[in-house]
Amino acid sequence: MRAAILGADGQLGKAMSARFPHAASVRRGDLDIADQASVNAFDWGAFDTILNAAAYTEVDAAETAVGRSCAWQANAVGPRNLAEAAIRHGLTLVHVSSDYVFDGSVSCHPETESFSPLGVYGQSKAAGDIAVTLAPEHYILRVSWLVGGGANFVRTMTSLAAAGKQVSVVGDQIGRLTFTQQLVDAVDHLLSTKPPPGTYNCSNDGDPASWADIARDVFTEQGRSPELVEPVGTAAYFDSRPGAAPRPLHSTLDLAKIKAAGLVPRNWRSELVDHLRQDKS
Repeated sequence: MRAAILGADGQLGKAMSARFPHAASVRRGDLDIADQASVNAFDWGAFDTILNAAAYTEVDAAETAVGRSCAWQANAVGPRNLAEAAIRHGLTLVHVSSDYVFDGSVSCHPETESFSPLGVYGQSKAAGDIAVTLAPEHYILRVSWLVGGGANFVRTMTSLAAAGKQVSVVGDQIGRLTFTQQLVDAVDHLLSTKPPPGTYNCSNDGDPASWADIARDVFTEQGRSPELVEPVGTAAYFDSRPGAAPRPLHSTLDLAKIKAAGLVPRNWRSELVDHLRQDKS
């Protein structure tokens, strides 16, 4: 595989670079995927695969005038430009999607569910997904609640637990964590085994849980009482946060398709414990 990793300076891009050390690491300063002229001028002849880890992920900021434009440029226009490049040069395009393309009204989301995004971030991601499907050779990996080496919910809860803080955490949004290690395993598996192109849900496996449940697991692993975590409803939590983006209440992804393709996703609770212990070392 001769791959270009786009967005290589983000937490997902860094995880991909670690898994595929011979791939070219392409940062935004090297290529702005939302700029069609830059994409057209890029030397795609050196590659056979595009790994797109570039995205605008500031869910709340996407609801602002500036953020809305940034989200659409990175999450919709950029993937469209990449799809055109993949078509023109005969490349395989791997793209990462989100549970936010759904409204969370059903408890478990199959790949075939119609898009119904609640906010600007989800709308821009859905548009990007549609654009990527234009490339004949494409894999869209849909994830939920991504956790990696950068700033994320687990790291925030770890810091609060270390300080012995009492915290209020949303208890009625249900889903599973997706660790970047699990995601890059899925990318590697799909590119190695070449199942039919399309969209594949990819999160860690295990019983779905709420953000509050996850926070309690983090506090317990840090030697703190889980009672320090107080579950609150989404509506109450965001009452004091005007301008916050709407969130889907159900983010659990149906993993049957990727399991049928031969991948066995790891349990999110087991990987959470490993992740926390690695952070300590």
